[in-house]
Amino acid sequence: MKAKEANAKKTVGRKIKRSKLDRAILLAGYTLLGLFAVAIVIPLCYVVIASFMDPNVLNNQGISFRLEDCSLEAYRRVMEDSMIWRGFANAFFYSLTATALSVFVTLLAAYPMSKKEFVGRKFFNALFLITMFFGGGLIPTFILMNQLRLVNTIWAILLPGAFNVWNMVLARTYYQSISKELREASQIDGATEIQYFFQILMPLCKPIIAVLALWGFVGMWNSYFDAMIYLNDAKLQPLQLVLRSILVQDTPQPGMIADIQSTAELAKMAELLKYSTIVISSIPLLVMYPFFQKYFDKGIMVGSVKG
Repeated sequence: MKAKEANAKKTVGRKIKRSKLDRAILLAGYTLLGLFAVAIVIPLCYVVIASFMDPNVLNNQGISFRLEDCSLEAYRRVMEDSMIWRGFANAFFYSLTATALSVFVTLLAAYPMSKKEFVGRKFFNALFLITMFFGGGLIPTFILMNQLRLVNTIWAILLPGAFNVWNMVLARTYYQSISKELREASQIDGATEIQYFFQILMPLCKPIIAVLALWGFVGMWNSYFDAMIYLNDAKLQPLQLVLRSILVQDTPQPGMIADIQSTAELAKMAELLKYSTIVISSIPLLVMYPFFQKYFDKGIMVGSVKG
């Protein structure tokens, strides 16, 4: 036994001999990955550093690493603005509620689709796939939402995205990777379909649930278009619409710049507020990823390749 372990360690520690072509391909791949990483990291570092700088220094000299050029003024103004906090609260509510609703509906829909004995399985699968490629369009969808009296309500944000076909396909494939003998054993013990689904199957589906929850939360957190179309009340608008007014329309909230009189100073502060709001809005996603990482890799690989 010890000899086998020693041989295994030698095999692992032994360098793999590669041809010149393999080394060239690996070098090219690593180079492209490095360039891709640099293209992502440099803008992120610029935004973070710029958010802590004095607006006059940033506009006149650019990025500076001197402590005397740093300032927390932009973060102070963002934190003191009531619209930012209201947008944060709305964004968290929409993201958490929509994620829970979407995961629940998707898992329920995927379960019968994973059973080959389900009557009409092919028909429903084809019907679901059609909706991935064809939609009703913006104007008909808005008319429908208006006739259902969902416009300017939270349900206009939560209900349309409650079911995602691609997520259903991943969940269905993950179900199919679970041994059928588990269901047969539960039937022998007298478990119903509902008991099997919630008490036996769901605990085994943590990886795919983590994947669906992460995708749903990130998608809803970054979404602003539906809120822009369906929500007129500023009290219902999520953080993304507040950020859009700052980043795209270049119009910060009045409370952020009420004490600034000069047009030039107002423009400088508006530019600085862009960077600070980007950093603040990204914090929840950065905090969320590490907790889902251990489930994410397993769930996405099993749910996408098998079946």
